[in-house]
Amino acid sequence: MEQQETRLRAWICHGLQRLGLGTAAVALLGLTAPQMAMAQTGAAIVVQSDRGGMLGQRSQQIRQLRASGQRVELRGTCLSACTMYLSLPNVCVAATASFGFHGPSRNQRALPPVEFEHWSEVMARNYREPLRSWFLSEARYRITGYYELSGAELIRMGYAAC
Repeated sequence: MEQQETRLRAWICHGLQRLGLGTAAVALLGLTAPQMAMAQTGAAIVVQSDRGGMLGQRSQQIRQLRASGQRVELRGTCLSACTMYLSLPNVCVAATASFGFHGPSRNQRALPPVEFEHWSEVMARNYREPLRSWFLSEARYRITGYYELSGAELIRMGYAAC
């Protein structure tokens, strides 16, 4: 199954490059094939299960989505770097969605203080108040596991409901 997904991503990447869409579109390959198809048709990207990933790569993806104006619906499990979608102007949150927050780390190990501060700020820039303050004062210090918040809690904090 994993090999099929890898081949599919490579095929999509090759197709996007042949269409002249270049690296900007390829950066969206963190999306599944159905999500990529939705992005190309202008339909909303629906996030059902996203465990996060590398902050630098996710930052690039967020910039691309922001530039495109693509609507993103957070409807399922959204952990770690996935929560950076919350910075998008055209994002909504399902009340039943589940969000996991933790601090920046490398392989679940603490970063040196300068890196920890930098990446904590990168993450915090993606959150509105009061989520930003909570992240900086509490959640970023958790390196293993997650603090879980529901979509309903984020909606109460001012995020748009789907």
